[in-house]
Order: sequence, then C-alpha cells, then structure tokens
Amino acid sequence: MYSTTDAIVLSLQPHTDRAHILHAYTRASGRINYKVFGLGKHHAAGLYSPLSIIQITANHTSAQMPTIKEAVSLSANGRQSSIDATIYKQTIRLFICEVLYHVLRHPMQDEPMFDFIAEAAQMLDQTEEPQNFHLQFLSGLAAKLGFAIPEDHSLSSLTREIYPQTRSERREQLRALCAYFAEHVETWEDPKSLDILMEVFD
Repeated sequence: MYSTTDAIVLSLQPHTDRAHILHAYTRASGRINYKVFGLGKHHAAGLYSPLSIIQITANHTSAQMPTIKEAVSLSANGRQSSIDATIYKQTIRLFICEVLYHVLRHPMQDEPMFDFIAEAAQMLDQTEEPQNFHLQFLSGLAAKLGFAIPEDHSLSSLTREIYPQTRSERREQLRALCAYFAEHVETWEDPKSLDILMEVFD
C-alpha cells in the first residue's frame, strides 16, 4: 500500500546500475532510506539535491526498503543570489546534510525536528548573507537534540545570535561546534565537507 509523506533529502547514492538509495528525513517516520529507480528517466536528479524538501509517495508498509513511486518538489524558489552566494549555499547544504546523516539515525517520527530543518532550508534559500548560517543551524540543532549550549560555554555567543565576522573566527567557532557535537553524539563523524566549508568564507 502506498502512502505519502513530506521529506528532506540528506543524500542520494548509487546502488546498482538501475537504482539509487535516497537517505531522507521524513515528517511521518523520521529517517528512512528509499530505493529510487529510473533516475534521469522517471525522476529528475535535481529533485534530490541536498536539503531539498520533497513529497514522496512510496510503499512505506513494505518489509523491504520502500521504493519511491513518485516524488515532487516542495521547495520554494529563493531569492536570486550571486554566483559566490550560490557556491556558499551549496557548500552549507552539503555540510548540514552530512551532519544530519550522522545525527538523525532512527526511523522515529519527530515533527518538531522536521519543521526545524525544513524552516532552516527555506531560510537558507532566502538569505543573501549565508556566511554564518551553518553556525546558527548547529547551535539550534544542539538545542533540538537536548544538549543546548550552556551560558558559560565558549560558544554561548551563538545562542545570543552574536556571530563571527572573519574567516579565522568562523573556523574557530566551527571547530568548537564540531567538538561540542562529538562530546554529545555517539555516532558523530566530522563531515567530509568540513574543510571545504572552512575555506569558502572570507
């Protein structure tokens, strides 16, 4: 039996010559992996770009990995951005999705978490100055996961929305945030895009 749910794309990976595996965070069931057949023929690859919000129709009741029957985009068109801003946003999306891939591991419904991520994705689309967006997101995510940054912590300025202004400051804050997550999340791995992200912003 097919059912429909909103979902946030975390990653899309090749599986066989005919199929890809979509890792997604869904409103209905939390983290779910799907099979996607016919990519490029029946499903547009751009639909599954990192942090995209989509609506999935699939056989969720199957004992096997569900196969997507249909997927449509729910992402709103953001403001026009410069080429640099677009590169920044693409890098941030990839980084955020790598973080979520390692942090949100279980098929457990959590609508407030879904709404938090979906709202962040929409905000990133709309912002014209994304330089500190990943820091803001990680600070908010920590609070959602139950280990909010305490007032006496070196990162507490982020909870007061006081963000760094230089590349070196952003690097320092990002390293500190990753270390903070590593202390609280057993499955934490530094994202592969971390070094790229630290190089992107002047």
